[in-house]
Amino acid sequence: MSELALRAGKLDAADDLAALRERFVLDTGSGHEADAAGVYLDGNSLGALPANVPDRVADVVRRQWGELRIRSWDESGWWTAPERIGDRIAPLVGAAPGRIVVGDSTSVNVFKALVAAVRMAGEGRDELLVDATTFPTDGYIAESAARLTGRTLRAVTPAEVPGALSERTAAVLLNHVDYRTGRLHDLPGLTAAVHAHGALAVWDLCHSAGALPVGLDEHGVDLAVGCTYKYLNGGPGSPAYLYVRGELQDRFDSPLPGWNSHAEPFGMDPVYTPAPGAPRGRVGTPDILSLLALEAALEVWDGVSIDAVRAKSLALTDFFLECVGAYTEPGRVECLTPGRHEERGSQIALRCPDAGEVMKRLIARGVVGDFRRPDVLRFGFTPLYVGFRDVERAARVLGEELL
Repeated sequence: MSELALRAGKLDAADDLAALRERFVLDTGSGHEADAAGVYLDGNSLGALPANVPDRVADVVRRQWGELRIRSWDESGWWTAPERIGDRIAPLVGAAPGRIVVGDSTSVNVFKALVAAVRMAGEGRDELLVDATTFPTDGYIAESAARLTGRTLRAVTPAEVPGALSERTAAVLLNHVDYRTGRLHDLPGLTAAVHAHGALAVWDLCHSAGALPVGLDEHGVDLAVGCTYKYLNGGPGSPAYLYVRGELQDRFDSPLPGWNSHAEPFGMDPVYTPAPGAPRGRVGTPDILSLLALEAALEVWDGVSIDAVRAKSLALTDFFLECVGAYTEPGRVECLTPGRHEERGSQIALRCPDAGEVMKRLIARGVVGDFRRPDVLRFGFTPLYVGFRDVERAARVLGEELL
């Protein structure tokens, strides 16, 4: 057994979060059988299944829907689920209760947040800035929001934002973590710069929520959105969420004023009157099955410190890079993820010319990451269920497949 494998075992034995792995459905194998088990390093695309979710979903389907039927809107708490589940997410992103509503997709929530931000910024501000390195959908939505609101759109990198801001800027849409490279952007500093020019800051948290502290309230973020199927483990297509800063909630003017966000949703009033607080971000009838699966999934966070998760994330990614350096030929791969902790999310992106074929071979051997065109291998590290022996094995198999 190599020195790195021995050290991985010691690190796992000393890991205070190691027991959380039992809360998930994962490939079997431990100790000397570890090589027989799969290594799942794609939680930055789809989180693993929390073990308590199947029984909870079965109860929702068989009892709440099958027996109680429409009574479950009240008796099973269906109606209040979007805000209740939002309050479960809130501590993970540094928000107070009552500031997050869960529902719709990330794309829909980006649209709601951007258009509402433009409306709150006022007529004198005619430009939107969008992260030029953003996930493509955010760019598509930003372009549409700009056309619909009569604003111009300018794409700039996060580093260019401070110099691009002016009295024309209405809002800025940024990603907290770059989905390709894993670079963590300066949320506190960029938010402060946006506010110094009188504009609103909108942040996409898809690749940071559940992996590292965010501090939405602390740093005065105006609006934020995020998915729940990555580090929050909510399941494929699980609903996204929308955060609105407390001081802005009375001014939040949604471009999608559905009946679920009406102050009197069952009054059937032809005139729209928005509900107070977080429910103002709702639109239509919630997707109850996936919403309550997410609620069950979030129970894995009970008693877990996001600061401890961040510390383990950095330790895992540091160890992975050390193992990759030891197991691969010099120059065979190039790391695109920043080495500095303050600039690193919870993934490692490696560039190599034949990345697509390499990832296929890794997956065939049970090491699951993903591939981004044209030449990037992505490995996501979810500290709740990824261990140091997983990391050592993944790097070792990678080195073998790169020979």
